[in-house]
Amino acid sequence: MGSNPMRAAVTLCAAAALAVPLGTAFAVPPAQDTARQTQDDPVLVDCSSQPDVRPAAFILACGDGNSRLSALHWVRWDADAAVGRGTNAVNDCVPYCAAGAFHSYPVTVRLDQPRAWEKDPGEQHFTRITLTYTDGRPDGFPRVVTYPLGD
Repeated sequence: MGSNPMRAAVTLCAAAALAVPLGTAFAVPPAQDTARQTQDDPVLVDCSSQPDVRPAAFILACGDGNSRLSALHWVRWDADAAVGRGTNAVNDCVPYCAAGAFHSYPVTVRLDQPRAWEKDPGEQHFTRITLTYTDGRPDGFPRVVTYPLGD
């Protein structure tokens, strides 16, 4: 059997294609390490004063529910900040909020400024949320909005 450069190139490409997914799979920490890591990370406190880590949804307007985040996917969640992507559904309140329609806008979400949580001083919670609208935004909203998060 002689050396075939084309066969060698195909074999190398196939090996490289297989190595990429395998390398990614092995880069993910075991589940118990992830759980241990998130126990010490700050939480996001919801409208019912319940702590959560990496929630899939979050109500921004606790009083009336007219602004909420959904389909949240987090790419970072650590002691300093959390960053993710999702959708902000906002009621246009036209002609008034009870009769208004919800419109959805893709956003990036950043949580930061962790501080001791009043309800459980041993636990840190994020105290600020920043939304960046990536494709359209509600009328009158700037591209980037920042809100304080309470205890």
